[in-house]
Amino acid sequence: MSRQRRVTVTSPQTAVVLTARRGGIAVPPPRLTESERARAERIRRTQLRWAAFSLTGGAALLVGLPALLHLTSVLLALRVADVPVAWLAVAVLPYPFLALLAWWQLRRAEQTER
Repeated sequence: MSRQRRVTVTSPQTAVVLTARRGGIAVPPPRLTESERARAERIRRTQLRWAAFSLTGGAALLVGLPALLHLTSVLLALRVADVPVAWLAVAVLPYPFLALLAWWQLRRAEQTER
């Protein structure tokens, strides 16, 4: 049985650094034109804006849910299998919302790149 050849995938910048370390002639990566650079910066700014929005939403969920449950004394008294419902809500409830938030963030980033 023949083995598949393993291939290392690196960015152009990594290849330049590794070539320079080995004493070879480092060929710099291709430069972007002004229009390409402007487009890349617009994409980056938009993606950072969406990322900040997602991070804020995730932080609000992870900080706000325990605070809300602490303020709701009714949930502190309820128990399921001798475990407070408030604890279950903190331990289980955030994960589907965080997964949905991550999926939404990924879709926004891909849409921005298109």
